[in-house]
Amino acid sequence: MRVLFILSQRPELTGSGITVDALVRQAIAAGHEPWVLCGVPAGERAPEVGGLPPGRVTTVRFGDGGDLPFAVPGMSDVMPYASTVWSTMTADQLSIYRDIWKQAICTTAARCRPDLVHGNHLWLVSSLLPEALPGVPALAHCHGTGLRQMALCPQLREQILPGLRRLRGFAVLHDDHAQQIAAILGAARSDIHVVGAGYRDELFHLSADTDADARRDHLAYVGKFAAAKGLPWLLDACEACWAAGEPLTLHVIGDGAGAEAEALRRRMQDLAPRVMIHGRLGQADLADRLRRCAALVLPSFYEGLPLVLAEARACGCRLVSTALPGVVKQLAPAFGPALDLVEPPRLSGPDTPESADLPGFTRRLARAVAAAAVAPLLPPTTGELAPFTWAAVFARVEQAWQAAARPPRG
Repeated sequence: MRVLFILSQRPELTGSGITVDALVRQAIAAGHEPWVLCGVPAGERAPEVGGLPPGRVTTVRFGDGGDLPFAVPGMSDVMPYASTVWSTMTADQLSIYRDIWKQAICTTAARCRPDLVHGNHLWLVSSLLPEALPGVPALAHCHGTGLRQMALCPQLREQILPGLRRLRGFAVLHDDHAQQIAAILGAARSDIHVVGAGYRDELFHLSADTDADARRDHLAYVGKFAAAKGLPWLLDACEACWAAGEPLTLHVIGDGAGAEAEALRRRMQDLAPRVMIHGRLGQADLADRLRRCAALVLPSFYEGLPLVLAEARACGCRLVSTALPGVVKQLAPAFGPALDLVEPPRLSGPDTPESADLPGFTRRLARAVAAAAVAPLLPPTTGELAPFTWAAVFARVEQAWQAAARPPRG
């Protein structure tokens, strides 16, 4: 099939972008013809996605001199680059956003004549697909952040629900998302496909010369510089460990933009060399760094299905993660004793912790971090990682495509 992937934000710097890149590569290997339409800052070249030639990656450009005069709206309110927050957008901004994306969808579809459209995020652009391309089957890939934006922007949610309800199908990360979509959209369970998330097994693996002793006491955090990711309390937990005489080093991989990110950056710089900031890393460099760490810590308050846990596990890391629904239901059964679940604080809203719960959360996190840093190396098994390869994920996505491409019932 000719498949048009649509991603309304930058493809190279987010988990959903990594997913699109991987699915494009798998689609090419399976004999499909993928195209990509994505959002990028004005002045930048079209990004490389999945090894596609430049002519098959088209863009909507944001910022001065672009198609839209503001920064790319991010599906999270804190992004690793300059972005617009959905809840701050005016009616005029939303109107021109809709018009430009609808025009771009129609123009790109006229070029590639897709048999199917694979939208990403259960949000505004995906809601435009049935109206923009009424004769083309379309599904939306839910990465979790669209559901969070529905809670943060209830007025916009009501505007986009009718369009989302007209989609042919949904690809979701785990059963909890499937249940939410069925409840919110009234979608038939047969139209919702749990596809999971994956990792590139050709990059993320345990090296033959792994030195378990050299990894000891080295921890990794991979993600945005944001409170919603739990980073401030991971730093608190590390400081508690240091006060207790634990010789931990925290390797922070990622970036952030805005005042919150800059405050976290300054704090981490003040904690050097016990905290080392590596910035954004490509997939190969990330794999190399993970192979040098005893554990990966994910203290986040909200995630879809964090593929970095599978990436780190493939590199031999132990895992410490908040007990999020997708982690508990999809990853914990596979990773068993390699994954230590930490009870998160109660939340007010989608990802804001209750302040009264934070001291207890920090103590639980500190205990888990200290234990993981010194635990014996636990190499991954083929069986525990098999469901999380991109080949396995794509096989499930392909089934969702086939279901969406069938003529509608009735």
